Amino acid sequence: MKQIAEMDALDRRIVAELQRDAARSHADLAERVGSTAPSCWRRIRALEEAGILGATVRLADPEKLGQHVIVLCHVRMRAYDSETIAAFEGFVQDQARVMECYAMSGEWDYLLRVVSSDVADYEHFLMRLLLKHPSVAGAASHFALSVKKYTTALPV
Repeated sequence: MKQIAEMDALDRRIVAELQRDAARSHADLAERVGSTAPSCWRRIRALEEAGILGATVRLADPEKLGQHVIVLCHVRMRAYDSETIAAFEGFVQDQARVMECYAMSGEWDYLLRVVSSDVADYEHFLMRLLLKHPSVAGAASHFALSVKKYTTALPV
């Protein structure tokens, strides 16, 4: 079991604020968390070095980028040897439309979150790429009707 990172209350406030808006200046962040800008800067660097904070990114709006369809796709593998698993996971890494991939317990082996411009675009991915991959035995697709909650912020 992995040890939980030791953070004080100020570190937790910093992480929570950065998850809301990482583009804030250190001065604005310091004001929001009740600290000074140099202290925030040092703590952010320490949190990065500890691996608690990763890359700073900007979240894009899928709708405004023409990605109107969200599909949760369950995948069943043909075999479970290390080469087959590595080939499938490499394939998934190369697919820009696959936003997330989880190895699963239970009936299905993987769960993918896939974005597409429309149903035909997803059908192309499913029929011509995913199901043609030699490691894939089958898949089941579930189309999201709407998004009721989406967050990238972890509780701290």
